[in-house]
Amino acid sequence: MPPLKKKRKKKSRIYFGQTVQDAIVDYNHSEDVDFKHKIFTETIYPAFMKLAENIINTFKFSYFTYGFRDLQEEVVSNLLIQMHKFDETRGTKAFSYFSIIAKNYLILNNNANYKKLKSHDDINVMNGRGDIDVNITGSPVNDVFEKTIEFFELRLEEYFPSEIDRKVAESILYLCKNKDNIDNYNKKALYIMIREMTNVKTSKITQVSNSFRAIYPKIQREVLTKGHIKDLLAVTGSINT
Repeated sequence: MPPLKKKRKKKSRIYFGQTVQDAIVDYNHSEDVDFKHKIFTETIYPAFMKLAENIINTFKFSYFTYGFRDLQEEVVSNLLIQMHKFDETRGTKAFSYFSIIAKNYLILNNNANYKKLKSHDDINVMNGRGDIDVNITGSPVNDVFEKTIEFFELRLEEYFPSEIDRKVAESILYLCKNKDNIDNYNKKALYIMIREMTNVKTSKITQVSNSFRAIYPKIQREVLTKGHIKDLLAVTGSINT
């Protein structure tokens, strides 16, 4: 009777399971630099790389001019930057959380690259050459907009003491800073993006956005009349979200 063949163990196809999520949690809660480096390089980095690879291959982003590996590393770098925001106590799976972040990052930048390409083509068609430099960054509207974002970034904890409110506010500011990368300014689409980034109800997004809406005209008036915001608290007062 021939000897029984040993069955080979199938390799697990799960590359981003509970082990990776636990490693991310340990990374976020640790202050040991050596330990963080070890779990990132051994566990988190490979999972992030595979996640980026799968999302890039699945959605076929067409408007990146550099190679696949560079794009993959760029996505992973962004995931690392956002990693401290992951909160395991909210019941969100790390895989879902970081998949959304990676996809949104790629969509925003892919759209931005498309706009640049289209703009360049339009200039060439109208002028027969691509040597025109259009600069609108110094306009009063942009100045108010930039100062408003700067104002909120410096005082998020002051105006949004609740962690949930603050996460929504951070997401709104992120979209504001990346406004040139967004094709669809439809309110519903923006709310969906914020909800995916924060996992909160629409009513909470509305509540926080109303706080921004209440302050913006005051900052606008201050910047346009004085060119700066000297007494920020006097201008805006307090906010209770």
